[in-house]
Amino acid sequence: MANKNEQVILCVNIGNTVTKLGLFRGKELAATWVVTTPFSTTVSEVQTVLMTFAASLNDEALKKPDDGIVASVVPTVTGKWISALNIECGKQPLVVGPGLKTGIKLGYSDPSEIGADRIADVVAARSKYSCPLIVINMETTTTFEVINDKGEFVGGVIAPGLEASVRELSNVAAKIPVIEVKAPATVIAKSTRESVQAGAVMGEVARIDGLVEMMWAELGYKTRVIAAGSHAHLIQTLSKTVDECVDNLTLHGLNLLYMRNKK
Repeated sequence: MANKNEQVILCVNIGNTVTKLGLFRGKELAATWVVTTPFSTTVSEVQTVLMTFAASLNDEALKKPDDGIVASVVPTVTGKWISALNIECGKQPLVVGPGLKTGIKLGYSDPSEIGADRIADVVAARSKYSCPLIVINMETTTTFEVINDKGEFVGGVIAPGLEASVRELSNVAAKIPVIEVKAPATVIAKSTRESVQAGAVMGEVARIDGLVEMMWAELGYKTRVIAAGSHAHLIQTLSKTVDECVDNLTLHGLNLLYMRNKK
């Protein structure tokens, strides 16, 4: 077996809209792959995804992972991914949930309720930045994780995500078009399409800034604010509270969780 610095670990983050895969060699994220998350799937279909990912890789050493870790917020497909990784790696993957060592005090009424992706985000952010911190991840939902000045996760917020909100608006309002998520030229818009962009994007910016400022007021001090996810870079350019963006935050958190639990 390869030593820990040479081991290839497959990290899988199963979200409501997409599933993100990352191959790590030690702390290095060597390759990523993104697929749509179906409501249901089979082990053979998951194996096809894994084979397609492997076929895209130029580095032969990455094509056969030594082990894996799974975070999922979609219970209907979790078991199939676990089974497929078991076949692929020859061993049962770690699954983010109760009993896993995080290295962080989780100040939540019931820690088992915390989404696996949220735990991974907190672990990744806490390892990279000094505290206090607010971590925002913008995917199907927009989540806020608050880490206080003692390095403890003290709670957060879950809100509808930007893209999900835009899709739902188009679904319930017949004359509202599905728009491209991008910054509008002005907030006071001159067309229906631009009006939806202004409401969606600038509304999201206002919501993020407003919630961050409310959290600061509750904490009694300001924090560094980092953002991750599909629209993080767009929102950062418009926000007055977001300090910086981090790519693949959840995958890095999964890799850290693997290393902390497989020593």
